[in-house]
Amino acid sequence: MIERILPAEAVAEEGFGSAAASAGAFLHPEEAAVVARAVPKRKEEFAAVRACARTALGRLGLPPVPLVPNRRGAPQWPAGVVGSMTHCDGYRAAVVARSGALASVGIDAEPNGPLPDGVLDVVSLPGERARIRSLTALRPDVHWDRLLFSAKESVFKTWYPLTGQELDFEEAELEFDPDAGAFSARLLVPGPVVGGVRLDGFTGRWTVGSGFVLTAIALPAAAAAVENGPPAAPVTRSAASPA
Repeated sequence: MIERILPAEAVAEEGFGSAAASAGAFLHPEEAAVVARAVPKRKEEFAAVRACARTALGRLGLPPVPLVPNRRGAPQWPAGVVGSMTHCDGYRAAVVARSGALASVGIDAEPNGPLPDGVLDVVSLPGERARIRSLTALRPDVHWDRLLFSAKESVFKTWYPLTGQELDFEEAELEFDPDAGAFSARLLVPGPVVGGVRLDGFTGRWTVGSGFVLTAIALPAAAAAVENGPPAAPVTRSAASPA
């Protein structure tokens, strides 16, 4: 499902259903040490999404290496590879690409249900909340508040490998195109430099299906001319770890 919102340069692997039942969901010793004290559900999710990632890496012709998170929780990919992971109840996915093709990639999956009370005010800007109200009236089948949260997660996962810095939810503003299945994120802080050009935002895609909302940003390695075209929206960060 996630492949339909990613370019051909990206290799994706996803899984549905119980993480405990995932085939090949083993852990290298370095990974097992990270979740040694975690509850069983966390261990299962951690292993299952890494099984997806190793399958995707194999399709790039790479061996099944350990994928240990850094201090921020972002997986550390092999040299020459960019990637992103996501998981929620009933779904997990990993996307990888050669760094010569993509400068960074960020994906996120969430249940297609409303955010818990009070969360939207924390993760959104006033203009975003107004647009969500309009989009909800137009397309009530989509939980736009949850989609906004997911897209901001994808923005952070794209931003962080390029900068090594945090990004608050209020430091980017998002707009959605409900017909094209696209979104733009205009950074409200100085953006990363890619290909010698400072980016002022990202563009991404979204989809809804099987009870989930999915978002993805795939930043081309030569992205500056593309990403500095149409304006995007700002993002602020304080949420889920990259996996």
